[in-house]
Amino acid sequence: QVQLVESGGGLVQAGGSLRLSCAASGRTGSTYNLSWFRQAPGKEREFVAVNTWGGGSVYYVDYANFVKGRFTIHRDNAKNTVYLQMNSLRPEDTADYYCAASARGDKWSLQHSYEYGYWGQGTRVTVSS
Repeated sequence: QVQLVESGGGLVQAGGSLRLSCAASGRTGSTYNLSWFRQAPGKEREFVAVNTWGGGSVYYVDYANFVKGRFTIHRDNAKNTVYLQMNSLRPEDTADYYCAASARGDKWSLQHSYEYGYWGQGTRVTVSS
């Protein structure tokens, strides 16, 4: 079992920044592939970013096109925490943000929620215009 707890959401004006944190605990949570997804009201959950693990280190990171150049995903295994630094926020970034963990997957499947067996409770981000 892996437990995930997100924090760091809140209200911010357009153009501002927030940093989300996801603390992982339980069975070797730090060696899992760790991702962020988001779900806006009335919309499906969508992939935001992934930080994968392999060979004893970060294998690669990947981002959804709509956050490239604005968001950065970073893992600190000493703290068992993955972060999502969000800059240049836009009103359309308003959503509940979820951390997810998977012990498997490839670059394609890790962009889909079905690949993940562990989820946090979510943290709400609201960007005002």
